[in-house]
Amino acid sequence: MATSSHKQPRPPLFGLVDVNNFYVSCERAFNPRLANVPVVVLSNNDGCAVARSNEVKALGVKMGAPWFQMKELARQHGILALSSNYTLYGDMSNRVASILREFSPDIEVYSIDESFLRVETVDHLYGGATAMGQAMRRRIRQWTSLPVCAGFGESKTLAKLANHLAKKNLVFDGVCDLTALTDEERQHWMEKIEVGEVWGVGRKIAARLQTMGIQSVLDLATANLKLIRRQFGVVLERTVSELQGTSCLELDDLADPKKQIMASRSFGAMVKDLAELGDAVAWHIDRAAEKLRDQGSVAGAVYVFIQTNRFRQADPQYNPGVVVPLADVSDDTRSLTMAALKGLRHIYRPGYSYKKCGVMLMELTAKQQRQETLFDDAAARAKSAKLMMAMDAVNSVWGRGTLRTGAAGMSKGWAMRSENRSPRYTTRWDELPVAS
Repeated sequence: MATSSHKQPRPPLFGLVDVNNFYVSCERAFNPRLANVPVVVLSNNDGCAVARSNEVKALGVKMGAPWFQMKELARQHGILALSSNYTLYGDMSNRVASILREFSPDIEVYSIDESFLRVETVDHLYGGATAMGQAMRRRIRQWTSLPVCAGFGESKTLAKLANHLAKKNLVFDGVCDLTALTDEERQHWMEKIEVGEVWGVGRKIAARLQTMGIQSVLDLATANLKLIRRQFGVVLERTVSELQGTSCLELDDLADPKKQIMASRSFGAMVKDLAELGDAVAWHIDRAAEKLRDQGSVAGAVYVFIQTNRFRQADPQYNPGVVVPLADVSDDTRSLTMAALKGLRHIYRPGYSYKKCGVMLMELTAKQQRQETLFDDAAARAKSAKLMMAMDAVNSVWGRGTLRTGAAGMSKGWAMRSENRSPRYTTRWDELPVAS
């Protein structure tokens, strides 16, 4: 009887690589003096904690805690607060993703600090998933100074769970491969983790599951699929299947085009003047239009809004917004800016102190699907496309906002506070670290 020499393809093996305390780790990579110092990174306008070092977590500071409520604790324990440095964080995220692509071409950058990979076709080159994970950790640490953990499993949900184990338990030395554990070992670890830690199980769902006696990850993994689907729907049923080792979620190599693109920001100081509001609105349009062109879309309408500070209840409150339709769909920053400023003039009222403004590009369609009209000017559209391409090219090299519309103004008195921002070490020549 003839036998086939072809090997059966291996089942899927997913990895999740996650940078530990990402924002804080980026800061420490360029400032070693921050090692072992309790550090928080604050949100826009230095409002709330969006990242905490392990030392701060040990003090009981919760994610999102307002900075003004932490100041006494900070004084007692020497907590250092830094303003967000998103330019630095974004560049470091790209560097980590580039390193991971050298290990596997099948990668999904899931968030700024996390990436999924498919590794079943390449892990043998490193002697297995655990050894591969350790190689990733060494290379990322050596090339970026960032600490990472890695988890591996037969599905994305299991990889996420394995990463959680690797991060929380020193016995795994930063890498957990669930496929290398025995059934008894897997059940042991699943039983120790609360069901709310499962990827995709939110607080409300976790509470409902607990009333049904499903307390741990193991309880959920062994739950009846039909019951889960009847009580919670197909999404949680799929999660249970993934916990059981059946891969239901593939890697998303390319994100779906957004249906709407929004840009908004709170001001560092209250704004009353229409011209200053106009500068801010135009600046946001610049950002949103760049994203619009990047995904190959055009917009059919612009929504613009302004807001007073709802927390200042003694102040007069006014929070209007308006949609401005475009005569023709466009991705030209100039046309979008004109529409947004027209909307702003319509809704602006003097006598109010404004805290925030923003824009949203709406009715998005693919640029190649644009419907031509009787009054189309092909030469004008081609000229617009060349101008926008040049604008994006300059800004990609020299930084966002280097080339922008005149409506965005020359100064940003309205810009958010970032009094304790570290230098943008990797993207600005004038902020390079200096050896002394």
